[in-house]
Amino acid sequence: MFSDNDNSGAELSAGQPSTAAAAAQDPSANDAEQSVVVAVQAPEPASVVTAPPPPEPAVVTLPGAGSEPVAAPDGKAAVEHSNVSEAMEAATDSGEPTAESTAEMEQLMEQYAAPHQAPAEGEIESGQVVAITDLGVVVNLGAKTEGLIPAQEFAELDGPFPLQVGQPVEVQRTGDRKEGMVLLSYQRVKRRRAWGKIEEAYRAKSDITGKVVDNIKGGLVVDIGVRAFLPASQADVHPVRDLDEWKGRELTVRVLKMNRKRGNVVVSRRAIMDEQVASQRQAMLDSLAEGQTVRGVVKNVTGYGAFVDLGGIDGLLHITDMSWGRVASPLDAVSPGEEVEVKILKYDKEKGRVSLGRKQLLPDPWASVVERYAQGTKLSGKIMGLTDYGAFVELEPGIEGLVHVSEMSWSKRKQHPSKMVKVGDEVEVIVLGVDSNERRISLGMKQAQSDPWQQLAEKYPVGSVVSGKIRNLTEFGAFLEIEEGFDGLIHVSDISWTGRIKNPSEVYKKGDVVEAKVLKIDQGSRRVSLGVKQVNDIWSSWFEKHKVGDLVRGKVSRVTTFGAFVELADGIEGLCHISEIDDRKKGDKAQAPPRPGVRQSGLLDPGRDYEFKIVKIAQDQHKIGLSYRGAQKQAERRDMEDYRSSKPSAKATIGDAIMAKRSL
Repeated sequence: MFSDNDNSGAELSAGQPSTAAAAAQDPSANDAEQSVVVAVQAPEPASVVTAPPPPEPAVVTLPGAGSEPVAAPDGKAAVEHSNVSEAMEAATDSGEPTAESTAEMEQLMEQYAAPHQAPAEGEIESGQVVAITDLGVVVNLGAKTEGLIPAQEFAELDGPFPLQVGQPVEVQRTGDRKEGMVLLSYQRVKRRRAWGKIEEAYRAKSDITGKVVDNIKGGLVVDIGVRAFLPASQADVHPVRDLDEWKGRELTVRVLKMNRKRGNVVVSRRAIMDEQVASQRQAMLDSLAEGQTVRGVVKNVTGYGAFVDLGGIDGLLHITDMSWGRVASPLDAVSPGEEVEVKILKYDKEKGRVSLGRKQLLPDPWASVVERYAQGTKLSGKIMGLTDYGAFVELEPGIEGLVHVSEMSWSKRKQHPSKMVKVGDEVEVIVLGVDSNERRISLGMKQAQSDPWQQLAEKYPVGSVVSGKIRNLTEFGAFLEIEEGFDGLIHVSDISWTGRIKNPSEVYKKGDVVEAKVLKIDQGSRRVSLGVKQVNDIWSSWFEKHKVGDLVRGKVSRVTTFGAFVELADGIEGLCHISEIDDRKKGDKAQAPPRPGVRQSGLLDPGRDYEFKIVKIAQDQHKIGLSYRGAQKQAERRDMEDYRSSKPSAKATIGDAIMAKRSL
């Protein structure tokens, strides 16, 4: 995945350096004389398959030795060998060698007599920085050997230069040479050490520190010695939206997957955080108890409450437990990131659920509500909410009362609370009742106003005529709006004097303007009785003109088995009972069969006019009793008197009077 990985297999398979050292003795020489030949061959790179034969070594002769030549070493070994020769020559020229010079010579001879084996190409060597040049960093590897770390290895360096003169450094030979020096690699050693550290962290599941150096599709690149991939989902416990903000941050991560051969490493920061959260959660769970007061940070706000982080475990602060007063939205009480003090109301250790309360840390305003809000007290409040059945009024923070829709207006007409008040209105109310156990206060708005029904009785006394619109029709009457919100009932029997109307819809429709007379006002039941027929009271004038014993003329409107109804005037009827009809003189009409569908009553036929005598008057009940027979007898007496007055003959008889009447 990443191209900066070294091939460790190549490092381990690098060729071992070849060594050649020979020391030859001439068998003809005596024991005191020795011939020493030293030859050093530089190691060849592992990639070289065949190498040309080394040139023949130069032959040098050490003083005091035999005539046999010895091979002179090449390069640096030649320089080192010359030092030995000079020391031996100095000791020879001085005659008798001193003990000090002899010891030094023996030490040099021991050092260079035996062949030296250079470290393997893949091995890590320790050296010391001796110089920093344009070509790179010169490192002293010891044994009079120096190497060069090429400047190219530091070309992509981000930050200060990592090496200084005199600083120890670990390097690895590359097998190449430049400017007469062995080429070394600083980055290979660094990567090998990094891979070793990564492998150890992976096996032990331990943490490792790195720096975010880049962001790519799906995550971040973290430098932990090698470039590792940190997926965005593993960067934090919460979703990461802006990866650019993470660049340059130092992170502690854990190795999830690794493949050294391919150079792939996947790390996670979330794994460490999850363990920390789990540890904190368990510690918090062990320390929690119901009734305990704790502090936390608001983590998330929903429509029904807020989740508070208590340090590894979240608790729910419900909207109803945020304040003693009404809270329209949880955001009105808390905000994300806010630190709050709460009380543990309920703790389920098995499920890990915690219910929190904030208002429980404040004094309960309902504790003294009975003393402060006595029944009948007049108060001012603010409309906080509306429902179909009433309105909630805030009397003080945390104390609300309900005004039922029936207690909002004196009007009997049903209206939605929103038609009478709106949220935010200031209203005056009367306390109707208090239940501290149920935390309920019943309020009334109409009780804080004067009773309009008392004014209505004074404004519209019984007998006064009012005008209004028909608001509603029922089978038993019509409701007439006297004033806005106040209706009176016109009973079906009070629509017409004739009493023949069975349903008010036969006469009226909604919206009709009608005049009616106030018949009765019942303040207790809030009812007003009205009458239309009483507006034009024809009965009063009729009763003023007639009395019992008077003869009146009327038309038979209908007959029944118990008598006949007689129309005496428009809208005025009287009843002639069957006992008041003389049926002893039926004549030919009595023997005739009754007509189909018509109920006969003696001599009276529907639609014909007859003369009747008033025998009874019930003015309060608007009833008039009539007698056909009495009218006939009175008419006969009147005719007799008229006849006697017109013919004063002593011989005149009643029969003459009757015959005279018949002849008319």
